[in-house]
Amino acid sequence: MIRPMSDRGLEDDGTIAREGALDRVPAAFGPVVEAARARIIGTFGGARLHSAYLYGSIPRGTAKAGRSDVDLLLALHDEPDARDRADARMLEAALDDSFAQVNGVGALMFSTRTLLSDLERYDLGFFVACLCTPLLGPDLARELPRYRPTALLARETNGDLDLVLPDWRAQAARAVTDTDRLALSRVIARRLVRTGFTLIMPRWGGWTSDLSQAAELFARYYPERAGQMSVAAATGRDRSADPAILAMLIGDLGPWLAAEYTAVHGEKAPRP
Repeated sequence: MIRPMSDRGLEDDGTIAREGALDRVPAAFGPVVEAARARIIGTFGGARLHSAYLYGSIPRGTAKAGRSDVDLLLALHDEPDARDRADARMLEAALDDSFAQVNGVGALMFSTRTLLSDLERYDLGFFVACLCTPLLGPDLARELPRYRPTALLARETNGDLDLVLPDWRAQAARAVTDTDRLALSRVIARRLVRTGFTLIMPRWGGWTSDLSQAAELFARYYPERAGQMSVAAATGRDRSADPAILAMLIGDLGPWLAAEYTAVHGEKAPRP
Protein backbone atom coordinates (compact mmCIF):
# COMPACT_ATOMS: atom_id res chain seq x y z
CA MET A 1 0.00 0.00 0.00
CA ILE A 2 1.51 3.31 -1.10
CA ARG A 3 1.35 5.97 1.60
CA PRO A 4 1.00 9.67 0.79
CA MET A 5 3.91 12.00 1.50
CA SER A 6 1.63 14.80 2.69
CA ASP A 7 4.36 17.39 3.05
CA ARG A 8 4.79 17.60 -0.72
CA GLY A 9 1.57 15.99 -1.91
CA LEU A 10 3.39 12.89 -3.17
CA GLU A 11 3.13 9.17 -2.74
CA ASP A 12 6.20 7.32 -1.48
CA ASP A 13 7.11 6.43 -5.08
CA GLY A 14 7.33 10.13 -5.99
CA THR A 15 4.08 10.34 -7.94
CA ILE A 16 1.47 12.98 -7.18
CA ALA A 17 -1.14 11.77 -4.69
CA ARG A 18 -4.83 12.21 -5.46
CA GLU A 19 -5.75 15.17 -3.32
CA GLY A 20 -9.41 14.62 -2.43
CA ALA A 21 -11.72 11.95 -1.04
CA LEU A 22 -15.42 11.69 -0.22
CA ASP A 23 -14.62 11.00 3.43
CA ARG A 24 -12.98 14.43 3.65
CA VAL A 25 -16.14 16.31 2.64
CA PRO A 26 -17.07 18.70 5.50
CA ALA A 27 -20.32 17.79 7.25
CA ALA A 28 -22.05 20.97 6.08
CA PHE A 29 -21.55 19.91 2.47
CA GLY A 30 -22.60 16.26 2.84
CA PRO A 31 -26.22 16.98 1.80
CA VAL A 32 -24.95 19.05 -1.13
CA VAL A 33 -22.84 16.19 -2.42
CA GLU A 34 -25.73 13.73 -2.10
CA ALA A 35 -28.06 16.13 -3.89
CA ALA A 36 -25.49 16.60 -6.65
CA ARG A 37 -25.21 12.84 -7.06
CA ALA A 38 -28.99 12.45 -7.31
CA ARG A 39 -29.43 15.34 -9.74
CA ILE A 40 -26.62 14.15 -11.99
CA ILE A 41 -28.17 10.70 -12.17
CA GLY A 42 -31.60 12.16 -12.82
CA THR A 43 -30.31 14.49 -15.52
CA PHE A 44 -27.50 12.60 -17.26
CA GLY A 45 -27.91 8.99 -16.10
CA GLY A 46 -28.34 6.23 -18.63
CA ALA A 47 -26.87 6.62 -22.08
CA ARG A 48 -25.15 10.00 -21.65
CA LEU A 49 -23.09 9.82 -18.45
CA HIS A 50 -19.94 7.74 -18.09
CA SER A 51 -18.79 9.11 -14.72
CA ALA A 52 -18.90 12.18 -12.48
CA TYR A 53 -16.33 13.75 -10.13
CA LEU A 54 -15.96 16.39 -7.44
CA TYR A 55 -12.95 18.65 -7.29
CA GLY A 56 -11.86 21.74 -5.39
CA SER A 57 -12.17 22.59 -1.71
CA ILE A 58 -15.13 20.31 -0.89
CA PRO A 59 -13.38 16.95 -1.48
CA ARG A 60 -10.14 18.38 -0.09
CA GLY A 61 -11.99 19.07 3.17
CA THR A 62 -11.24 22.80 3.25
CA ALA A 63 -14.60 24.19 2.10
CA LYS A 64 -16.24 26.97 4.14
CA ALA A 65 -20.03 27.25 4.37
CA GLY A 66 -21.29 30.33 2.57
CA ARG A 67 -17.97 30.92 0.80
CA SER A 68 -17.08 27.78 -1.14
CA ASP A 69 -18.48 26.68 -4.46
CA VAL A 70 -19.30 23.21 -5.77
CA ASP A 71 -17.02 22.05 -8.59
CA LEU A 72 -18.13 19.11 -10.72
CA LEU A 73 -16.69 17.29 -13.71
CA LEU A 74 -19.03 15.25 -15.89
CA ALA A 75 -17.48 12.71 -18.25
CA LEU A 76 -19.92 11.90 -21.05
CA HIS A 77 -19.82 9.01 -23.48
CA ASP A 78 -20.07 11.44 -26.40
CA GLU A 79 -19.00 15.03 -27.01
CA PRO A 80 -21.24 17.47 -25.08
CA ASP A 81 -23.90 19.11 -27.23
CA ALA A 82 -26.30 22.01 -26.73
CA ARG A 83 -28.74 19.85 -24.77
CA ASP A 84 -25.98 18.66 -22.43
CA ARG A 85 -24.81 22.22 -21.80
CA ALA A 86 -28.35 23.44 -21.13
CA ASP A 87 -28.98 20.57 -18.71
CA ALA A 88 -25.71 21.31 -16.91
CA ARG A 89 -26.69 24.98 -16.43
CA MET A 90 -30.04 23.87 -14.98
CA LEU A 91 -28.27 21.44 -12.64
CA GLU A 92 -25.91 24.21 -11.47
CA ALA A 93 -28.79 26.61 -10.79
CA ALA A 94 -30.85 24.00 -8.95
CA LEU A 95 -28.01 23.08 -6.60
CA ASP A 96 -27.01 26.70 -6.01
CA ASP A 97 -30.58 27.69 -5.18
CA SER A 98 -31.15 24.74 -2.85
CA PHE A 99 -28.27 25.19 -0.40
CA ALA A 100 -27.37 28.35 1.50
CA GLN A 101 -23.89 26.99 2.28
CA VAL A 102 -23.04 26.97 -1.44
CA ASN A 103 -21.55 30.03 -3.14
CA GLY A 104 -21.95 28.97 -6.76
CA VAL A 105 -21.88 25.70 -8.70
CA GLY A 106 -19.84 24.88 -11.79
CA ALA A 107 -20.01 21.75 -13.91
CA LEU A 108 -17.34 21.05 -16.52
CA MET A 109 -18.21 18.55 -19.25
CA PHE A 110 -16.00 16.55 -21.60
CA SER A 111 -16.27 13.29 -23.48
CA THR A 112 -14.28 10.32 -22.25
CA ARG A 113 -12.50 10.36 -25.61
CA THR A 114 -11.21 13.87 -24.91
CA LEU A 115 -10.28 13.15 -21.30
CA LEU A 116 -8.28 10.05 -22.26
CA SER A 117 -6.75 11.47 -25.44
CA ASP A 118 -3.00 11.68 -25.97
CA LEU A 119 -3.28 15.46 -26.40
CA GLU A 120 -4.88 15.85 -22.95
CA ARG A 121 -2.78 13.22 -21.18
CA TYR A 122 -0.86 15.82 -19.15
CA ASP A 123 -3.64 18.36 -18.77
CA LEU A 124 -7.21 17.09 -18.45
CA GLY A 125 -5.93 13.57 -17.83
CA PHE A 126 -3.84 14.79 -14.91
CA PHE A 127 -6.83 16.82 -13.70
CA VAL A 128 -9.00 13.70 -13.54
CA ALA A 129 -6.37 11.40 -12.07
CA CYS A 130 -4.99 13.71 -9.38
CA LEU A 131 -7.38 16.59 -8.72
CA CYS A 132 -10.80 14.94 -9.10
CA THR A 133 -12.61 12.67 -6.64
CA PRO A 134 -14.88 9.95 -8.10
CA LEU A 135 -18.56 10.51 -7.38
CA LEU A 136 -20.36 8.29 -9.89
CA GLY A 137 -19.43 5.61 -12.41
CA PRO A 138 -16.13 3.98 -13.40
CA ASP A 139 -13.04 5.98 -12.44
CA LEU A 140 -11.14 7.15 -15.53
CA ALA A 141 -7.98 7.44 -13.43
CA ARG A 142 -7.56 3.69 -13.83
CA GLU A 143 -6.84 4.29 -17.51
CA LEU A 144 -4.37 7.11 -16.92
CA PRO A 145 -0.71 7.09 -15.82
CA ARG A 146 0.68 8.12 -12.47
CA TYR A 147 2.02 11.66 -12.66
CA ARG A 148 5.18 13.30 -11.36
CA PRO A 149 5.93 17.02 -10.86
CA THR A 150 7.86 17.37 -14.12
CA ALA A 151 8.49 20.16 -16.63
CA LEU A 152 6.24 18.28 -19.07
CA LEU A 153 3.36 18.43 -16.61
CA ALA A 154 4.07 22.12 -15.99
CA ARG A 155 4.09 22.94 -19.69
CA GLU A 156 0.91 21.06 -20.53
CA THR A 157 -1.15 22.31 -17.58
CA ASN A 158 -0.36 26.04 -17.70
CA GLY A 159 1.85 26.75 -20.68
CA ASP A 160 -0.84 28.74 -22.49
CA LEU A 161 -1.22 31.78 -20.23
CA ASP A 162 -0.24 34.14 -23.03
CA LEU A 163 -3.28 32.95 -25.02
CA VAL A 164 -5.63 33.74 -22.14
CA LEU A 165 -4.45 37.29 -21.41
CA PRO A 166 -6.20 39.04 -24.35
CA ASP A 167 -9.55 37.58 -23.32
CA TRP A 168 -8.99 38.68 -19.71
CA ARG A 169 -8.28 42.22 -20.92
CA ALA A 170 -11.52 42.21 -22.90
CA GLN A 171 -13.49 40.91 -19.94
CA ALA A 172 -11.92 43.50 -17.63
CA ALA A 173 -12.94 46.26 -20.03
CA ARG A 174 -16.53 45.05 -19.78
CA ALA A 175 -16.42 44.64 -15.97
CA VAL A 176 -18.00 47.95 -14.96
CA THR A 177 -19.64 46.90 -11.67
CA ASP A 178 -18.22 45.59 -8.40
CA THR A 179 -20.09 42.33 -8.96
CA ASP A 180 -18.40 41.90 -12.34
CA ARG A 181 -14.95 42.66 -10.93
CA LEU A 182 -15.41 40.38 -7.93
CA ALA A 183 -16.18 37.39 -10.13
CA LEU A 184 -13.45 38.12 -12.67
CA SER A 185 -10.75 38.87 -10.11
CA ARG A 186 -11.22 35.50 -8.43
CA VAL A 187 -10.95 33.54 -11.69
CA ILE A 188 -7.87 35.44 -12.86
CA ALA A 189 -6.12 35.39 -9.48
CA ARG A 190 -6.56 31.65 -9.02
CA ARG A 191 -5.20 30.92 -12.49
CA LEU A 192 -2.17 33.14 -11.91
CA VAL A 193 -1.35 31.53 -8.56
CA ARG A 194 -1.64 28.06 -10.02
CA THR A 195 0.50 29.06 -12.98
CA GLY A 196 3.07 30.61 -10.64
CA PHE A 197 3.17 27.41 -8.64
CA THR A 198 3.55 25.08 -11.64
CA LEU A 199 6.35 27.35 -12.88
CA ILE A 200 8.40 26.33 -9.85
CA MET A 201 6.80 22.90 -9.28
CA PRO A 202 9.58 20.80 -10.89
CA ARG A 203 12.23 22.63 -8.85
CA TRP A 204 10.30 22.24 -5.60
CA GLY A 205 9.39 18.65 -6.43
CA GLY A 206 5.80 18.34 -5.21
CA TRP A 207 2.18 19.36 -5.64
CA THR A 208 -0.29 21.60 -3.82
CA SER A 209 -3.64 23.17 -4.66
CA ASP A 210 -3.59 25.43 -1.60
CA LEU A 211 -3.37 29.01 -2.85
CA SER A 212 -1.49 30.35 0.17
CA GLN A 213 1.09 27.57 0.10
CA ALA A 214 1.47 27.91 -3.66
CA ALA A 215 2.18 31.64 -3.33
CA GLU A 216 4.66 31.07 -0.51
CA LEU A 217 6.54 28.42 -2.49
CA PHE A 218 6.63 30.65 -5.55
CA ALA A 219 8.13 33.45 -3.44
CA ARG A 220 11.15 31.26 -2.58
CA TYR A 221 12.19 31.29 -6.22
CA TYR A 222 10.92 34.71 -7.31
CA PRO A 223 11.13 36.97 -4.24
CA GLU A 224 10.85 40.09 -6.39
CA ARG A 225 7.30 39.02 -7.33
CA ALA A 226 6.33 37.68 -3.90
CA GLY A 227 4.14 40.66 -3.00
CA GLN A 228 2.12 40.47 -6.18
CA MET A 229 1.62 36.71 -5.86
CA SER A 230 0.53 37.13 -2.24
CA VAL A 231 -2.11 39.62 -3.39
CA ALA A 232 -3.18 37.17 -6.09
CA ALA A 233 -3.59 34.38 -3.53
CA ALA A 234 -5.67 36.61 -1.25
CA THR A 235 -7.82 37.68 -4.21
CA GLY A 236 -8.27 34.07 -5.29
CA ARG A 237 -9.63 33.24 -1.84
CA ASP A 238 -11.70 36.32 -1.05
CA ARG A 239 -12.11 38.18 -4.39
CA SER A 240 -11.63 41.92 -4.89
CA ALA A 241 -13.56 44.66 -6.64
CA ASP A 242 -10.54 46.98 -6.64
CA PRO A 243 -9.78 47.96 -10.27
CA ALA A 244 -6.14 48.53 -9.33
CA ILE A 245 -5.73 44.89 -8.27
CA LEU A 246 -7.35 43.65 -11.46
CA ALA A 247 -5.08 45.95 -13.48
CA MET A 248 -2.00 44.63 -11.67
CA LEU A 249 -2.96 41.01 -12.26
CA ILE A 250 -3.70 41.45 -15.95
CA GLY A 251 -1.27 44.23 -16.86
CA ASP A 252 1.85 43.33 -14.90
CA LEU A 253 1.95 39.96 -13.12
CA GLY A 254 0.17 38.09 -15.90
CA PRO A 255 2.36 39.19 -18.83
CA TRP A 256 5.56 38.69 -16.82
CA LEU A 257 4.45 35.23 -15.72
CA ALA A 258 3.48 34.22 -19.27
CA ALA A 259 6.89 35.24 -20.62
CA GLU A 260 8.80 33.57 -17.78
CA TYR A 261 6.76 30.39 -18.14
CA THR A 262 7.51 30.13 -21.85
CA ALA A 263 11.19 30.76 -21.21
CA VAL A 264 11.39 28.05 -18.53
CA HIS A 265 8.97 25.37 -19.75
CA GLY A 266 8.02 26.21 -23.34
CA GLU A 267 4.54 26.47 -24.82
CA LYS A 268 1.65 24.08 -24.34
CA ALA A 269 0.82 21.85 -27.29
CA PRO A 270 -1.74 23.67 -29.49
CA ARG A 271 -5.38 22.66 -29.19
CA PRO A 272 -7.83 22.65 -32.11
